Amino acid sequence: MNVSVLSVFIPTFFFVSITPGMCMTLAMTMGMTIGVRRALWMMLGELCGVGLVAVSSAVGVAALLLNYPDAFVIFKYVGGAYLAYIGIQMWRSKGKMAIQSSEGEKKGATRIELASQGFMTAIANPKGWAFLVALLPPFISSDAPMLGQLSILILIILSLEFICLLIYATGGRTLRTLLQQRGNVKLMNRIAGSLMFGVGVWLAMG
Repeated sequence: MNVSVLSVFIPTFFFVSITPGMCMTLAMTMGMTIGVRRALWMMLGELCGVGLVAVSSAVGVAALLLNYPDAFVIFKYVGGAYLAYIGIQMWRSKGKMAIQSSEGEKKGATRIELASQGFMTAIANPKGWAFLVALLPPFISSDAPMLGQLSILILIILSLEFICLLIYATGGRTLRTLLQQRGNVKLMNRIAGSLMFGVGVWLAMG
């Protein structure tokens, strides 16, 4: 690809990725509650979702969603309600993602559950669709094979997204460490629960 195109594309999408949003808030919440290592499963699901949205935006599937919005709206509400429910459970210091005052009190969320949360948040994020629909196609040239261009651009998008997810998850893990030094597990759960509930509402109402 043209170096001049990449010199514009990379900072543009890094800015889009690093801007606080639903996926980054989810990464910070999981970094706080389950740690960066286990949050990688959520990131895997989120990256799969972002990749799917990017491909769909490039090939015009987004136009179909505009013609049949009801299914997308229902999915958005269901996903938002589920994440909000998790947030309430964490606020009440219950559920699989709640931080426990002692190790081993409860079984944590499974890898599939974590990946599903990330995937669901990514593909039901209206702002994610809006950004990719608006920003991705202009960087694709009609004079070169689409598959090669799309592969490079999506690889860059996923790499930038992963870096930003790690930054947010690490920030959440650092916040947990600071709060744990004061022994305030309930406060940690309420902060994490509020963030998760906010992501759910944001997803449903966005």
